[in-house]
Amino acid sequence: MIDANRVFLYDTSLRDGGQMRGISFGVRDKQIIADLLDTLGVDYIEAGFPGANPVDTDFFADLPPLKHARFVGFGMTRRAKLESSTDASLQTVLRCKAPAVCLVGKAWDFQVTEALGIALETNLSMIEDSIRAAITAGKEVIFDAEHALDGFKNNPAYMIEALITAHRAGARWIVLCDTNGGSLPTDILRAVESLSAHIPHHHLGIHCHNDADLATANSLAALEAGARMVQGTINGIGERCGNANLIPILANVAFKYPHLTLGTAGHHLEQLTPIARSFEDVINRIANPHAAYVGSAAFAHKGGLHISAIQKNSTLYEHIDPARVGNQRDLVMSQQAGRAAIMARCQSLGITVEAKAMEEFLEELKRLESQGYSFDGADASFDLLARRRLSPFPPFYTLRSFRVIDERRWNAKGELITLSEATVKMDVGDTHHMAVAEGNGPVNALDRALRTVLSPFYPEVNAIRLIDYKVRILTPTAGTEAVTRVTITSKDHDDHVWTTVGVSGNVIDASCHALQDSLMYFLMRSEGVCS
Repeated sequence: MIDANRVFLYDTSLRDGGQMRGISFGVRDKQIIADLLDTLGVDYIEAGFPGANPVDTDFFADLPPLKHARFVGFGMTRRAKLESSTDASLQTVLRCKAPAVCLVGKAWDFQVTEALGIALETNLSMIEDSIRAAITAGKEVIFDAEHALDGFKNNPAYMIEALITAHRAGARWIVLCDTNGGSLPTDILRAVESLSAHIPHHHLGIHCHNDADLATANSLAALEAGARMVQGTINGIGERCGNANLIPILANVAFKYPHLTLGTAGHHLEQLTPIARSFEDVINRIANPHAAYVGSAAFAHKGGLHISAIQKNSTLYEHIDPARVGNQRDLVMSQQAGRAAIMARCQSLGITVEAKAMEEFLEELKRLESQGYSFDGADASFDLLARRRLSPFPPFYTLRSFRVIDERRWNAKGELITLSEATVKMDVGDTHHMAVAEGNGPVNALDRALRTVLSPFYPEVNAIRLIDYKVRILTPTAGTEAVTRVTITSKDHDDHVWTTVGVSGNVIDASCHALQDSLMYFLMRSEGVCS
């Protein structure tokens, strides 16, 4: 029996998402992403276009096993002058190992006559013949109606006729595509409602692009109108401005629409945050901190009024408990946070603070922020500052001095190269050490020199990986003498991420401060001092 309120999630990250500028998948990338999607519990994973390129060919040749999802091969309806049996491109899709296929066809009369240059009736035959051939091949068929929303605006009768043709030919899903991404939620509502009069709503789907920043809203509008499949990508990757983002769509369906049900994905909501962030690692992109539900700032509170209220009742400024999506609350520390908020943060660190010590700490915090320090987003540096001032700890090491030399020269091959060399003098316990290291830049050389000394005592430091480095000019009118703020984001082997900050009129000095805080925070966390 069909559950008419069951929502199916169709992910096209491996095909449509891969068309985003700056993203290029290898076979191994696709395997990792497919596993993440299967773990999340999506219903369909569009694996790519069989035979279109070597990566897709190799991936389809050895599709990894899935526990929950079904792989889908993507293709187009047959060409006008060929039969389904003689169209090599269509036949390649029908022979692929995926149990389902998604065939894209035209639903906008203007595109049929102008882009294809064929009669409207011929396009309908192409749709019907291709879908029947796919069913004969034993495939579950999803029909993506390209430019369906444009077709509905221009010639709704023909658009509806094209989609009815696909449904009568046996397609399980009829998907309306907002290909240009310019539709409004009201446009989506009208189109889905009109089509529901001819095709059962639990056979309808939606595929939205984000050119008007409405892909999520449009997808939800389609569900409200009765559609039951949503196509999209993880973190909204895709051509131009991206596709509908399945992360907030999934969360919104789960938390905001009690009459709708989800499959396996409904039981894995706590995986949303780690999967969204792991996905960014695969595509080598920094995760958006302000992403809904899963961003590191999605449940961050900075204003003193907000923080005070959150401590009394989290629902005052949070629409859901962040733990439900695998995220966590963050009380951002700054002079705007207020005394009570900073005391609460210190208490969460296990630091008991007397009133006088707290007042002195607040004054120091204000002084540092006036110099350019910002602990907003650099919680690791704040934690270290609080412990150093309020609950002193024996340092794991002391950096006595450092020196960095940059050399730009021609090598033996006649290539112009730049090398950096860093020398550090450090104390570890009662022993003194000096190390020299080279790097492809001063920060890299310093990092290597610091680890050279520390790794014999603390081999775990080799697990630290710098994943982001930012420089902000704080006094732009000073030109090259400007004071700079450096923030460094690091990650360890457990995928724990932390950010540290340094400020100085010398960018290397600022970098060294941030690097030292990163190492010290990691060592303290390894010893169970920092959480």
